[in-house]
Amino acid sequence: VRAGALKAYRTTDDGREQVTGFYFPGELLGMDGISVGVHASSAKALETSAVCEIPFDSLEKLSTLMPDLQHHFFQLMSRKITEDQLLITLLSKSSADERVASLMLSISTRNARRKLSATEFRLPMSRVDIGNYLGLTVETVSRVFSRMQKLKLLTADNKEICILDPRGLQAMANLA
Repeated sequence: VRAGALKAYRTTDDGREQVTGFYFPGELLGMDGISVGVHASSAKALETSAVCEIPFDSLEKLSTLMPDLQHHFFQLMSRKITEDQLLITLLSKSSADERVASLMLSISTRNARRKLSATEFRLPMSRVDIGNYLGLTVETVSRVFSRMQKLKLLTADNKEICILDPRGLQAMANLA
């Protein structure tokens, strides 16, 4: 992703959309197609976005010429595997508060990695997409945001987020 934000999703057998991830500038998507040459997910822009397509065979050729590129690619793949494992754990064991807090912390960390503000950012995705991704109803997501605001952990003005208490948010996410 060069600019903007995308969501990855799968269409279930009954035709419903299941959000499987959110991607921001500098992040790779489409690695699910490496092993069999077919992508398991589709992607949709959440806002005006730009992407750079890198055919895997070109990446393979370049990585043999540039070992640092191969190392960087392996780091990105490892980070993605770790994030996916954390998501599976989060969805299988965590409360709604922990799920939403963890997503806000993930976006915060990813912004910081891109040298953007870790405490003030705009959510490119809707509450519906957040709920779909986290396995929650949109009403539950809204209630959690309201609770976070009452606890003065963050402010949420529509899609504008300001994290007021990162440690409190970590405690809510059960990461402290």
